[in-house]
Amino acid sequence: MQSVTISFLGHASFRFTTASNEVIYFDPWLDDNPSCAVSIADVDRADVVCVSHGHVDHLGDAIALVKKTGATLIASPEIAGYASTHGIGYDTDSIPLNIGGSVSLGPVTYTMVWADHSTGLHGDAYKNGTAYAEPDGSVCGFVLTVRDGPVIYDTADTGVFGDMALISQMYSPDLVIMPVGGKYTMGVKEASVAAALMRPQAVIPCHYDTFPNQTADLNDLEERIGQLTPRTRLLTMKPGETISFP
Repeated sequence: MQSVTISFLGHASFRFTTASNEVIYFDPWLDDNPSCAVSIADVDRADVVCVSHGHVDHLGDAIALVKKTGATLIASPEIAGYASTHGIGYDTDSIPLNIGGSVSLGPVTYTMVWADHSTGLHGDAYKNGTAYAEPDGSVCGFVLTVRDGPVIYDTADTGVFGDMALISQMYSPDLVIMPVGGKYTMGVKEASVAAALMRPQAVIPCHYDTFPNQTADLNDLEERIGQLTPRTRLLTMKPGETISFP
């Protein structure tokens, strides 16, 4: 199995680089992210940008990144429609998907799956009534199936839900990236149960310690995962850190 290089940019933002050098950004919140040392000015290449939902800490700098690099945006129809009002061509520069939909680009198949969370497009466009998406638009996770490589499931912002077991049954993720900070997403207890529902090789926690009210005891998380699904490793990454998986 070929490895994928995973860079944790901070909060819930990741960059994946395949063995064939496909560069994928997930929920790229860069310039205003207090835990991210990378800015839009530092990015010179992206092939695909995935956006899970419209909250500012996930939509973030996705539109600016697509416009700068010429990357393809993969997101819900609502997000793609909103991006079209900012110069990102709907169905030309973007690929709108909805839950259960898939598209293959290069060596990766992107599948949009359920996430249990609220959403909205924040900022001036929402405040003055010109935002495309409504506050109760869709939220999604993504399964990235890399040819000759691992299957990576980023749950995006979510609580634990029973169909995580079904997602695992259908796509067999080797690695699951999930939020653990509580308050707005799963906390440690819920994340450990989510890991047990899916039983991947490894879990990478995110969406914690960016703000004082979203913290996580990773020692507790590791202990809980060890009890519930002993074959699953906890891979803790610091913002700015890069690893190869597997």
